[in-house]
Amino acid sequence: MTASPVAVSETEAGAAGETGGRRAPLILRNRAFGAVWLGQVLTQAAVRMFQVGVSWWIVAYAVHDARGLASGLFMAACTLPAVVLAPVVAGAVARFAHRSVLRTAAGLAGGASAALALWAYGGGLPLATVYAAGLALATCQAFFDPCLTTSVPELVDDADIETATGFELSTQSLAGLGGALLGALTVDRAGVAGLAVGCAAAYAGAALLVASARFRTTAGDPADPVAAAAPPRRTLRRILGELPYVRRILVCFTAANLFTTAVFVVIPLYTRSVLRGGGGTVALLEASLGTGALVGAFTGARVPGRPTVAGAYCLGLMALALALPGLVAHRLVIAGCLAVAGWCAGAVSVRFVALFQRLVPTADKPGFFAVMQAVLGASLPVASLVFGSAGDFLSPQTLCLVQGVGLVPAAVALALLGSPTPGPAVAEPAGGER
Repeated sequence: MTASPVAVSETEAGAAGETGGRRAPLILRNRAFGAVWLGQVLTQAAVRMFQVGVSWWIVAYAVHDARGLASGLFMAACTLPAVVLAPVVAGAVARFAHRSVLRTAAGLAGGASAALALWAYGGGLPLATVYAAGLALATCQAFFDPCLTTSVPELVDDADIETATGFELSTQSLAGLGGALLGALTVDRAGVAGLAVGCAAAYAGAALLVASARFRTTAGDPADPVAAAAPPRRTLRRILGELPYVRRILVCFTAANLFTTAVFVVIPLYTRSVLRGGGGTVALLEASLGTGALVGAFTGARVPGRPTVAGAYCLGLMALALALPGLVAHRLVIAGCLAVAGWCAGAVSVRFVALFQRLVPTADKPGFFAVMQAVLGASLPVASLVFGSAGDFLSPQTLCLVQGVGLVPAAVALALLGSPTPGPAVAEPAGGER
């Protein structure tokens, strides 16, 4: 594959602009990556704003009985596409130009948001329609996120991969922060119609940003002699089968996600039943979680130790942070706990995604990052339904304690992976597994 002259010139221009031996931030010296990264910030902020806003709308306005089950079903619908469509996503990312996949996903999500806004302004918005819109937006995001992760080596130099990974993973934190601040508050003031308008604007901006970027390679170009000579891509099952160490890590985090992701169902229930708050309280708690994750995304690379050992400590700390609200029902204490939990999640994500970028062969990356999203996301619908249904019978404080206790076995299992056997693969990621 040949490099795009435009992309190369942008990188060189950024390097030429460095002065005094200090480098400018990656998103400033690499305009292509900066544009695509900002596009991901907008798309993830939109989908997170929609999920937070609708979850609060269900609990506070739309449903009077079985609120936990209703919100759990909605969150399950929002997490299913990444799991069910993993083979389709992997095939699309491997076959089509990455910029086209990213632009199309953002454009379709914008259209779906605009259609929902028109329906909501017309009045009589059925709950099923909102569920369907959430499913549509999540489907578009299921294509966008793994495609961008796969595209990182096409946008930055090898020396910048870990930095780019930190920026890329920070988008979820920024989205959690911005979406949390706007989602519930927008619903309180403008309803689902205003929420959908905001999402449509964000998706339109993301599509324009991606369209303006230039990638160094053209994915799936049949005229490219290097691509034509490349061996056929392996199946998703074979990719994971040949990466046993990576597979064990994914299993640990899938188990952990059963308890960590339940926080998105627990927060609105806790706000209404325990804190007796409104959309502003939901915004504070969600923003605390997002702020912590944002800081963790930028500081995760500095956490010492092997990824498995560092990850185990972070999961243990997260267990304490998620369990404490079950014992202390104070708004500021809970906000602090969520900030700590968010930091742990952000730090762990950076360490492991950067590790996977180097352990996984380039030809397997489209399939791997799609299956990674599917494996990690497989627990999300289950967690949403289980904790949502349990929220109709158990107090939110009890759910918090269950979250904390449930993380302990996952932390122990991850710590056990930091043994001498997988050690060389971690210590020398460029050399692959042994």
